[in-house]
Amino acid sequence: MPIFKYRGYNSEGLETKGVIEADGQKDAAVKIKSKGIFPKEISGTITKQTLLSSKLSPLILASITRRLSTLLASGVPLTEAIGALSSEQKGTWKNILIDLKERLSAGASLARAMQSYPEIFPDFYTGMIAAGESSGKLTEVLLKLADFLESESTIKSKVRTALIYPIFMASVSILILTFLFTFVIPKITKIFEDTSSSLPFITVILIWISNVFKNFWWLLLLLAAGVVMLYRWVRKNKKEMIDSILLKDPTGILMGLYMLRFSMTMGFLLSGGLPILKSMQLTAKATGNVVLENRIMSAQNLVSQGAKLSSSLEDFPPTLLQIISTGEQTGRLSEVLIKTAESYESEFERKLQGVIGLLEPVLILSMGLIVGFIVVAVLLPIFELNQVMR
Repeated sequence: MPIFKYRGYNSEGLETKGVIEADGQKDAAVKIKSKGIFPKEISGTITKQTLLSSKLSPLILASITRRLSTLLASGVPLTEAIGALSSEQKGTWKNILIDLKERLSAGASLARAMQSYPEIFPDFYTGMIAAGESSGKLTEVLLKLADFLESESTIKSKVRTALIYPIFMASVSILILTFLFTFVIPKITKIFEDTSSSLPFITVILIWISNVFKNFWWLLLLLAAGVVMLYRWVRKNKKEMIDSILLKDPTGILMGLYMLRFSMTMGFLLSGGLPILKSMQLTAKATGNVVLENRIMSAQNLVSQGAKLSSSLEDFPPTLLQIISTGEQTGRLSEVLIKTAESYESEFERKLQGVIGLLEPVLILSMGLIVGFIVVAVLLPIFELNQVMR
């Protein structure tokens, strides 16, 4: 349903503005008047797709969530708190918050209002908000949500930051080698091609590679593009097969990441008051691996029939299953999962740094071998020519 911006005057003669969802401009005018506002200007329609066209940072959502918790803890009514937050924001976030305020003023709950923006407020977020509203602990739930969103964003940031340097090194190496094989080496090897003497095999290989780069660069570009498209197709259509291979990562770093997501999300949702079956459903999507998602959903069916979580999860690390079993016996499952997530996070960060630390010498060694190959291939025929001249 389209969203309209409006400006007008309330019953006290004060200017007010906002957004409203309506079937058309006439319907928007009727709804605005029903609020006791005389509309002065109603702008053109804004679709939700337009509102969500820009990429919204989860850190902004975390900040808004934390501020909302602070306002509610200070005794500010929910509608006024949302209105105060909307005045601090710009662009898309401002429009979304204004719309939430309008829906709250019309009698909707905060969770129901947020469900109109599933791209912004995930299922776990609105589920936690609904649980907080029903239990009267919305302030505490909002604080937990902010902590969770910040932790999730921090983990993603660590991965991106760790990968920046090796990706940069690899990209620079590829560019340098492409330049050498395309422009520099052909000028050097042309001297050898003009000679009638036979060339060493390694030099012949160097000349052949150089000719490929020089004459068929467009084919190499097409090949690179084809590899990228094939990778995307495989990720889209053979995701389960790829994710199954990723689970067998010999370093254990990916399994550690998946278990970190599982324990952190599951513990967080349970601590927020969500039922275990709903928590398992939301956690399954958050792992980022289709194979694990299917295992968790299979476990959900068993748990719904009365089985314990620890005995229902298939092919999960034995240590984690033992921790879950202990948490079930003591009634502190959410607490032990959150503690386990902290342990997994520190272990994941240590392994990630170790793998990235190995990539740097591997890249340097690879570049050294390639440069050494080029040097030998160029110098060897020069030495042979020198021997002949003597």
